[in-house]
Amino acid sequence: MVRARPPPGGIRGRDGWHRIFLRVAPAPFLDGRPLVNLAFHRSFKDVAGRKGTLVGLGAIDLNLLVALEALLEEKNVTHAGVRLSTSQSAMSGSLARLRRHFNDELLIRVGREYELTPLAERLLPVVQGSLQKAEEALSLTRHFDPARSRQRFSVVMSDYVMTVFVEPLLRVIAAEAPGVRIDFHPIVDGQLETETHLRCHDLMIVPLGYQLPGVSEAVMHDRFVCIVDPGNPRLVDGRLTLRDLAEMPHAACAIGKSHTPAERQLETLGIIPKVQVSTPGFSVLPFLVSGTDLVAMVPERLARRYEGFARCAVVPAPFPDVPLVEAMYWHHNRHADPAHRWLRETVRRVGTALGEEAPPEIAEADATHPESAFPELSAAS
Repeated sequence: MVRARPPPGGIRGRDGWHRIFLRVAPAPFLDGRPLVNLAFHRSFKDVAGRKGTLVGLGAIDLNLLVALEALLEEKNVTHAGVRLSTSQSAMSGSLARLRRHFNDELLIRVGREYELTPLAERLLPVVQGSLQKAEEALSLTRHFDPARSRQRFSVVMSDYVMTVFVEPLLRVIAAEAPGVRIDFHPIVDGQLETETHLRCHDLMIVPLGYQLPGVSEAVMHDRFVCIVDPGNPRLVDGRLTLRDLAEMPHAACAIGKSHTPAERQLETLGIIPKVQVSTPGFSVLPFLVSGTDLVAMVPERLARRYEGFARCAVVPAPFPDVPLVEAMYWHHNRHADPAHRWLRETVRRVGTALGEEAPPEIAEADATHPESAFPELSAAS
């Protein structure tokens, strides 16, 4: 409930806009100042003549709060724009408006990077908490009907998961929720070390062991195998030895700062792979070993998909099976959302179906090596 008084002379602009600050509970405040700038295209006289006028939430520019959170978390105008699917110039405009409102730079350049001002550091948890409460409030009242929904989800996954998981997932979605859209995003550097990206996407499907915050659940199992060119002289009776892996040049997948479970297993055996070529994903590795003396260790499901046309031989690893457990991670503030629950259930069903179709070797490896039995992999809380 807002009581407006006539403004001082000259406050009204030529375009009829007035910018006033209204304390509308439970809107967030910091140091006694409201975080939201309310803009009305109406005469102040229209409001001043009615005591106790109720200003609806539709008049509040909540997008500034969303932009503020993105700018403070990303510490970069361009990255914040990409996160919110808006242009750099639009984000620069939002930053300029926020700077005027708070009379503070919010972001200051230090060398080639930007850092938060002291005020911005205090603002960040207030804004995060406010937007989280807003999301929770909306999720409590929303009913999700997949057959009629036009919901848009954002999911991060590796190229390996895209190769083996997306096709069956899309078949289920097309049958149950034809209007639903899913935007798939690749894993990029730094994405597995912080909570920021977990807040930006509905799900991240990555291997267990990265200790991402939030909630996680295993959805798919696989094991590592070796791939080489069929004519590689090291290949004897369809097998490689540990000595071969120690001496051969490797093509490796580099995701984030961590090694794959297979590489960590080699290190426990005293073997440091001689990596000659590295790529940000698994899918290109079968083509790199074809016609070369390289060896690569990849998930078996991916290897079986490519062995027919990439001219590579799939070889059992010369050490005990190393399981790969892919898990879906999500931020706790999405846990109760009906739409998100449907998405998680759908991913869970697809993962279960893939497990039932798994080759006997993978199924046997799953039974022999549950997640808790492999020391290099630890489930996130």
